[in-house]
This record gives sequence, structure tokens and C-alpha cells, in this order.
Amino acid sequence: MARALLKFIRVSPIKSRLIAREVQGMNAEEAMAALEFTPNKAAKIIYKVIASAVANSGSEAGDCIVTSCRVDNGPVLKRFRPRARGMASGIRKPTAHILVEVEGK
Repeated sequence: MARALLKFIRVSPIKSRLIAREVQGMNAEEAMAALEFTPNKAAKIIYKVIASAVANSGSEAGDCIVTSCRVDNGPVLKRFRPRARGMASGIRKPTAHILVEVEGK
């Protein structure tokens, strides 16, 4: 079993989990083909992490299965936006840690 971990990536973990659930249990080659045409920022990032995990396994993408694709919360960058009458409202910019495990047949 080979794995790849991408930490502190500036993408929302909630939105990324929707993509990660679709890919879990798929053949790595089919998963990468599906992610390539998904119009989502998280899809492009998860595609690269799957490709890295397949490269770490040392086998072909067609021979690997995505056993686990997990998206964990990372630290949140806190920013402020000025508002009327001298006030400010907070903006949360979440980060995520993406872990992909693949296993050869």
C-alpha cells in the first residue's frame, strides 16, 4: 500500500470531501480520468495527489485501486474585511490536508 499526503492546501475541506467520496474505491486510472473533467478546484488537487500516490507505489495506474481518500481540516487563516461605521467582519480561509492511499491488485 502506497500513500501520498498533501498538507496545508488552500481549499475548503467540506467541498473537497464531496470529490474525495466519489473517488474512493475506484480504479486509480478511472478516478484520474473522472477528476480530469470535473470542473472543481479540489478535483485538480486530488488528481495530483492520486498521481503522486500511484508513482509512490511503483506500479501502473491501471493496476492500482484507491483504497482511501481522506480530507482533514487544516488551520484556518483568519482575515478581516472593513465594514460600514468603522466595523470589521471576519473572513475564514480554510486549509485542508489530503491523504490518498492506493493498493496494487
